[in-house]
Amino acid sequence: MDWIPLLSTLVGAGIGITATLIADRNRWRREESRHALELRREVYTEFVSALKAAGEEIRAVALGDHMSGSARDAAVREAVRSTGIYTASERLWLVGPPQVVDAGNQAFHCLRTIRDAYARGVAVDSAEAAPLVAQRRAAMARMRRLMREDLGIAPLGIE
Repeated sequence: MDWIPLLSTLVGAGIGITATLIADRNRWRREESRHALELRREVYTEFVSALKAAGEEIRAVALGDHMSGSARDAAVREAVRSTGIYTASERLWLVGPPQVVDAGNQAFHCLRTIRDAYARGVAVDSAEAAPLVAQRRAAMARMRRLMREDLGIAPLGIE
């Protein structure tokens, strides 16, 4: 009995199976990577949108008339809660890389500082509010830059 054709067939089958397994594994990794990127894009969009909405909401409340300081404080805090920022923040903490989470956290804390100032009665366009708004803008720009970098999107160069 000649063993060479049988051995050749077995070796060929082994190589074919191994190549198929490697190709499937590589395809799976690409799909997982693509899915993770899409998830981060969704989470980043949700977080940035919630930050923007919260900023607009607290600004609108601060520009309105309130009977008392406690009513203003409650209205400003409710305006932030109603935007879903806390849920969006938690999602960012779960899927974002450390540098993006840190930048998002800084932007979030800048928003809270402005929220607290408006709750105390600081006027929207006052000299006291201006540095807080500038700090928030800088934090938002840094956060967006890091998010774009993580997603593989070129910087805008306009912030």
